[in-house]
Amino acid sequence: MLTTYDIDRLDNRDPDLIARSIERLTPFMEAWFRPVVRGIERIPDGAALYVGNHNGGLLSADTFVWAAAAYRAHGIDAVPYGLGHEVGIQIPGLHQVLVPLGAVRASHDNGRRLFAEGRKVLVYPGGDLDSMRSFRDRHRIIFGPRRGYVRLAVRGGVPIVPVVAVGAHSTFVVFDDGRWLARALGLRRLFRLEVWPITFSLPWGFFVGVGPPYFPLPTRIFVEIMEPIQFDREGEEAASDAEYVEQCHTHVLSSMQATMDRLVAERRRARWSGLLS
Repeated sequence: MLTTYDIDRLDNRDPDLIARSIERLTPFMEAWFRPVVRGIERIPDGAALYVGNHNGGLLSADTFVWAAAAYRAHGIDAVPYGLGHEVGIQIPGLHQVLVPLGAVRASHDNGRRLFAEGRKVLVYPGGDLDSMRSFRDRHRIIFGPRRGYVRLAVRGGVPIVPVVAVGAHSTFVVFDDGRWLARALGLRRLFRLEVWPITFSLPWGFFVGVGPPYFPLPTRIFVEIMEPIQFDREGEEAASDAEYVEQCHTHVLSSMQATMDRLVAERRRARWSGLLS
């Protein structure tokens, strides 16, 4: 019988499991993805909010890659708890893996409690919009209308640490994000899902909907952890100021997109250099 966890508890994370997972999976990850991870030295001490672009559907290979590098450099304190969509982290099988690795239900209350303990927290503001973006948009960061991540950081008075990854969205192929299909099926009302994608992955082939975990296609992953962003206002009043929140969001998103554009160009140069060498 599969273990079921309370996804609002903060003590489900198993540091020994994290250490063993990193030790066992890192050799495969490094051989398969040949990752380049930069900016580990920029990770601050104490509570912080990692904000990343979301890649690869239910297989976020880049998260493992940079979290493993952070662990090796700074230990378990640099590895974040992940605020996850309650539907995704309760899928049988995934639930038993993700929760012991630090996944909790995405809520401002859980984020606040983790910050109070001095923890680092990871959010992917784009959620399904970003993780299931079409292949043609793989080099765009899509957060959509979601600004809760800014309010979470501002309310908690913690810095945002942007984490930008390229290459990881090529572990499978999204032909269409299926927003039209999600609307037709009423998935936003039922499951808070904005997309119902049409994908190709191994070993499942073509799939309509959010498919099961898959075997990743080989792709080179570049990740950069950016300089922490500390906002000049904090607290409930600042978090309730919609204009200020939008200004903060615009700054974060534009900075991350500029970093992505630079990493995309670097990754292309590395690929052509490898072919010509």
